[in-house]
Amino acid sequence: MPDGLPKRGGHRITVEPSNRQVRAVRGGQVLAESDRALVLRETGCPVAYYIPFQDVRLDLLTPSGTRTHCPFKGDASYWSLPDAADLAWAYLAPKPEVAEIKDHLCFYEVQVS
Repeated sequence: MPDGLPKRGGHRITVEPSNRQVRAVRGGQVLAESDRALVLRETGCPVAYYIPFQDVRLDLLTPSGTRTHCPFKGDASYWSLPDAADLAWAYLAPKPEVAEIKDHLCFYEVQVS
């Protein structure tokens, strides 16, 4: 989606491949590491890195019951650690305009190099 997605009130979302290494680390433990992440830029929000499920230690995360709705991306599902509730989320059936983020997990805090 090179041109991004214009939305009402000037809202815009772009999704593109990241050219950087992205890691999600908690308590010294690597939860995800990828050189295939997607970078999502959304009006009024910090840059978010979406990491393919294949590059995430899903064995360490537990799906939570939390669900949220974004009018621009769709319904999000969340994953937790025993000491960190809802630290990652994914849009399992994202809106067509951001279809690229399907099968990718996003963490609240990542290291980018």
